[in-house]
Amino acid sequence: MTTLYIDADACPVKAEAERVVTRLGVPMILVCNGGLRLPQNPLLSLVIVPEGPDAADQWIADRCGTGDVVVTTDLPLADRCIKAGAVVVKPDGEVLDATNIGPRLATRDLMQDIRSANPFHQGGGAGFSRADRARFLQSLDRVLVAAKRTAG
Repeated sequence: MTTLYIDADACPVKAEAERVVTRLGVPMILVCNGGLRLPQNPLLSLVIVPEGPDAADQWIADRCGTGDVVVTTDLPLADRCIKAGAVVVKPDGEVLDATNIGPRLATRDLMQDIRSANPFHQGGGAGFSRADRARFLQSLDRVLVAAKRTAG
């Protein structure tokens, strides 16, 4: 059975994901360190993990697998989920898989090295837009439909 896992701390597309899973009848698990209320939707559940570095990431990585979908911006978590057989969708709609996670991780590591070598180098990108939300909705719908078809 396909499950959607959301790395919910600071995830900007929880409401959009809820709309998609409600339409498709897919369970969704929000995983966070706290600060979220349990939604009233019976397809949604909330898991609050203990405080600590990467506790939510660890919980998701330990449970996701083939046929599941994970929403996160955390590239090391995405890599672990992909290796477990899950498909990863970023909030901007980009789908991460075995063919593109390696270059994303390499770029992340390079930028981390640049920032640590030059504290004046500012990172960051463009803000989150309506177009990002639209791409996310399209990508999540496509990926969940495919995952349900494969699982069922």
